[in-house]
Amino acid sequence: MQDWLTMTAADLGRGIDAGDIDPVALCQTYLDAIDAHPARDRIYARVTADRALAEAGAAAERARAGLRLSPLDGVPISWKDLFDTAGIATEAGSKLLEGRVPDRDALVLANATAAGLVCLGKVHMSELAFSGLGHNPSTATPPNVNDDGAVPGGSSSGSAASVAFGLAAASIGSDTGGSVRVPSAWNDLVGLKTTHGRLPLEGVVPLVLSFDTVGPLCRSVEDAALLLAVMEGTKPADLADSDLAGRKLAVLNTIAMDDLRDAPRAAFDHAVEAFEAAGAHVTRIDVPEVAQAHGLSGCLFTAEAYGLWRDVIEAAPEKMYDEILTRFRLGKDHSGPDYVAAWAKLRGYRAAYDAATAGFDAVIIPTAANVPPDREKLSQDSDYYVTENLLTLRNTRIGNLMGLCGLTLPTGTPGCGVMLMAAPDQDRALLRLGAAAERALAARS
Repeated sequence: MQDWLTMTAADLGRGIDAGDIDPVALCQTYLDAIDAHPARDRIYARVTADRALAEAGAAAERARAGLRLSPLDGVPISWKDLFDTAGIATEAGSKLLEGRVPDRDALVLANATAAGLVCLGKVHMSELAFSGLGHNPSTATPPNVNDDGAVPGGSSSGSAASVAFGLAAASIGSDTGGSVRVPSAWNDLVGLKTTHGRLPLEGVVPLVLSFDTVGPLCRSVEDAALLLAVMEGTKPADLADSDLAGRKLAVLNTIAMDDLRDAPRAAFDHAVEAFEAAGAHVTRIDVPEVAQAHGLSGCLFTAEAYGLWRDVIEAAPEKMYDEILTRFRLGKDHSGPDYVAAWAKLRGYRAAYDAATAGFDAVIIPTAANVPPDREKLSQDSDYYVTENLLTLRNTRIGNLMGLCGLTLPTGTPGCGVMLMAAPDQDRALLRLGAAAERALAARS
């Protein structure tokens, strides 16, 4: 049974389908592991044991009757604490929302439940999802699987920790500027940033609605494909026979390769070698519009975030972590005309990026330029916090600004991921490419 805690969600689903795994026993194994883990309360904000066991029991009955609802029917997963859960507190990592109890599930959670997935509970996150570090003195900072003194990455910090420590088969997070991909990379997981608008945001506590996306953190590309399918109610992407041979990949030099720390640089070089060994053609390109788009980030992200949260924040600012409060209040520096002009420019930059990358199957870059920062130093040194947070999100934010879908894969170097980015609405094609890249990396490990 202990192996169940490290198996992919897809393999667990196959075990249930074959009659080798009982969903109730599987659920109880996860619940027992959660309760026994020393970091339980740093990872899980709330464990929904009664709901999980009831859902697992229904899954077991369907399995016995040969009526499973999906390949993941009966598989237990966790949910970031910004997805509404009926009758269960959803507080988005903030004391501002303490005691907030929705009366219905978020639509993606409802879809997953309708496909038979089992909800283990809600996991901790960066406050209101506004940090890539995962450091949250207001509620809890989950551990990093590679270094307990480091932060786990955010804002889907508990999502990554729950999977990396074997306390969930997979997790669902959100990504506005890197919040699925960074914690996935720093905890050696697969993370999918979906195309904006592909998955519904109904019942998801917002940060920046113009950029917010929903995506899985998991142990394999196959898991990511299955989880995307259940959340959107479609058949999963066919990953069979995917291959890197002859595929065209572009390394984006602009911004993404600047100031890399040694480990991410070496890990990325290793990944490029693996892709080339598998037959991919890799070209290095510059797209100046990416740098110009980055200059708009301060306006685009903070203005909308503060606009959405201003009244709640200013009613009780003392309840917030200072670094997050300061970041939200930067939105006051931008006017309505500034915001409209920034979006007009961004649309032009997106068109230029699309033209520059149209001949490639994907653009590849290091997922994060840095390694997980020290948790205590972040608490004590504001300049360090700001510098590391900006560097952490620099590469992933490219995908959000350009409106892309993105997939991070573990490179084999702890805490270092390689990211593949594809054009909007090419999520399924990206997953096929990612499955081939995953095999290429495994072959070179």
